[in-house]
Amino acid sequence: MMSTQNDEPLNERSQQLLKLLVEHYIRDGQPVGSRTLSRDMGLNLSAATIRNVMADLEELGFVTSPHTSAGRVPTDKGYRFFVDTLLKYQPLDDEKIAAIQSRFGEHTADHKALVAAASQMLSSVTRLAGVVTLPRQSHSALSQIEFVPLSDNRVLVIMVVNGREVQNRIVQLERHYSAEELRRASNYLNQEFGGKELSAVREHLLNQLKETRESLNQVMLDAIHLAQHVVMPSSTSGRMEYVIAGETNLMSFAELSNVEKLRRLFEAFTQQRDILHLLDLSLKADGVQIFIGQESGYTILDDCSVVTAPYTLDQEVVGVLGVIGPTRMAYERIIPIVDITAKLLGSALNSRA
Repeated sequence: MMSTQNDEPLNERSQQLLKLLVEHYIRDGQPVGSRTLSRDMGLNLSAATIRNVMADLEELGFVTSPHTSAGRVPTDKGYRFFVDTLLKYQPLDDEKIAAIQSRFGEHTADHKALVAAASQMLSSVTRLAGVVTLPRQSHSALSQIEFVPLSDNRVLVIMVVNGREVQNRIVQLERHYSAEELRRASNYLNQEFGGKELSAVREHLLNQLKETRESLNQVMLDAIHLAQHVVMPSSTSGRMEYVIAGETNLMSFAELSNVEKLRRLFEAFTQQRDILHLLDLSLKADGVQIFIGQESGYTILDDCSVVTAPYTLDQEVVGVLGVIGPTRMAYERIIPIVDITAKLLGSALNSRA
């Protein structure tokens, strides 16, 4: 997990008051006043004493006072101390774990279907936005490729990678290709490159493109032209992609319900770049990683927390999953859900390998 070093340690009383304040604010979403803390503490502390402790916590940067209220709310620093020091997790019982595991059992060997199921499951269980990156593979060998003609110079490309992963893509071509031309092109590619790493296929195709057109027959030219749309490097080559579900759940939180803020947040989800960079930081993390507010480094996520965990295939980290929600999310419940879901998704992927 990410952590920040606090300026000075808090005594036990300050920690108890901070813990109670954070728990109240997470639950109710309203600034917490000294009277509320005095009533719920169960300690023989006067409201004046509590106000003094709150003033100290505010001076140290753990809480802040909104202009419209006499109560206080946690800062990013307060949440970080709460998560790292004061939080007691709520481990999932066997019934809940079995319920999550059953979601993965409904799907076939299609990795994308499992990823989509994990994203949807995270969203429905946490009532936040669930995000899961598609599995990266260090070894991607071409098993088979087929081209199916469609209308308007479009072609459906069906590519099988590593003998089990099926990738479908529709490409727009400059001219019409007959079914026979497509068949000859796929036969050539399967014969020449079947079983070879996609990186080697790309390199070979680039070398062939440097040859004079006179030295290549029409079948080879057609095959190379078609393959350019599928296996040649592009601006997004090697970049992670993710599936997200439950974005609209974020609209139910007052601190995220500003129309302009939501528009920019949803735009970030669509463009993916910033979110992907954040998720990429979690690929090498040891277990759950938590980015609270400004810790993400992206202004659009200043009012959000992102809880992530890596998942594995064949004992290798291939992706990341997590949830995105307001900083006042129920960390004690969310963190174990993210942790166990990452383990179960990895188990489901390995069982279908």
